Amino acid sequence: MKLFLLRHGQTEGSLRRLYYGATDLPLLPEAVEALRRDRARYPTAPHYYTSGLLRTEQTLAALYGDVPHTVLRGLRETDFGDFEMHGYEELKQRADYQAWLSDPEKRRCPNGESADDVRARSLASLAPLLARGEDCLCVTHGGVIAVLMMHWFGGSRYDYSVPAGGGYEVTFRAASPVAYRPLFPTHNKAKNE
Repeated sequence: MKLFLLRHGQTEGSLRRLYYGATDLPLLPEAVEALRRDRARYPTAPHYYTSGLLRTEQTLAALYGDVPHTVLRGLRETDFGDFEMHGYEELKQRADYQAWLSDPEKRRCPNGESADDVRARSLASLAPLLARGEDCLCVTHGGVIAVLMMHWFGGSRYDYSVPAGGGYEVTFRAASPVAYRPLFPTHNKAKNE
């Protein structure tokens, strides 16, 4: 089974380097055009999924048109709570932000989530897909992709950073991940069996 994990296209939030997981930002118009222009580079699959947030819906439509798909709300980006729509420069003096930065995998953002929370709900959403063993493509978010890849292959979130519109192809056997490769060679390395 092949699972394609694709990060949505560029938004104003990513351009401005903001924490914006739960905020439902649209793609930038130029991002929609770039995705349409590059659509031939992207993989196809018999089944498509999104997180349901506007940026994932727009990415799917730009790349694949009006393709039937299912929303898996468990693939939403991290809810950054009190940090939503703020950047490092705005937050760096806050004690609660510094505490969260000391262990973002385990610590929850104030009134938000931890990476562990995101991993648990993402894995629960993907479990039925993996059990079926059918190739599929999920348009989701950078944080979701990072926590899933860390869970399956080890390392840190920085090992799996993907640019807007980037992602991974993950190979499964009997619902277990065995290998991965970046969709485009400009980010990160592949891990083969």
